[in-house]
Amino acid sequence: MSDVYKTIEKESTGYFKDKGSKFYSYAYPLNNEDEVKGIITRLKKEHHSARHHCYAWRLETEEIRTRANDDGEPSSTAGKPILGQLQSYEVTNILVVVVRYFGGTLLGVSGLINAYKTATIDVLNSADIQTKIIENNFELKFEYPMLNPVMNTIKKEALDILSTDFQESCKLIFSVRKTEAEKAHKIFNELYGVSIKRLN
Repeated sequence: MSDVYKTIEKESTGYFKDKGSKFYSYAYPLNNEDEVKGIITRLKKEHHSARHHCYAWRLETEEIRTRANDDGEPSSTAGKPILGQLQSYEVTNILVVVVRYFGGTLLGVSGLINAYKTATIDVLNSADIQTKIIENNFELKFEYPMLNPVMNTIKKEALDILSTDFQESCKLIFSVRKTEAEKAHKIFNELYGVSIKRLN
């Protein structure tokens, strides 16, 4: 199944405690990297007395980009375990932040890795993870005499129309699941008087 991915659509929270240290975990749907800073800033205000705000994110559906941040914890004891669970759950377009309140007892490297991992598991288990289809969008351009053949083909192939612009000539944008994209392109490419362009 090369044209599906898993993500979340709304925030969720989780929690883990070890030797007095408290780990509050938050999962957020993420559209782009620019959103991360605002979310972290908001959490730092909310948890101003917490010592660490560690996080990891995954973005995109095919060539996935990732980032992990330890925020002052020993290298690879926080961001990496969070990211590891995002990969394990195969979720993308998601940010997980784990906020730590220090409890007075050092947890050691293995204890920290376990704490950040477990806090992430807890938030992902409480999240509503959904499977979505990867779609490709195409733009069609044609003149009015071709309107009926185009619309009949769209109906027959059960394609989703995203927008139409019917003025002097016709412009239409439709989406199709990735595995069907080549077939749809071929059909319209062979329709005389119709030009087709892939948008993503």
